[in-house]
Amino acid sequence: MKGLINQLYKAFENRVRLGIMSALLANDEMDFNSLKALLEVTDGNLASHLKALEKEEYISVKKSFVGRKPHTNYEVTRSGKKAFENHLNALEALIKNK
Repeated sequence: MKGLINQLYKAFENRVRLGIMSALLANDEMDFNSLKALLEVTDGNLASHLKALEKEEYISVKKSFVGRKPHTNYEVTRSGKKAFENHLNALEALIKNK
């Protein structure tokens, strides 16, 4: 059981980050406002969690303009998908190992 806990990824321990990763894997990519509405968080809260996941290279950012307004999309990277799958597998193993 101890070994399984060590297989969990600290980057996914927060509910907002867990929600971001789940939403992006289910939708391929999402924009900032859609993530904010889905997760019911503030701009600053979401931005800080997105930056943390970006720093770990678990998500990538695409910035563009729609008309004159900035538009930011996020998607999970290959390494992010692998890390998240490993995290979920470790959680599942912990639950089954009760």
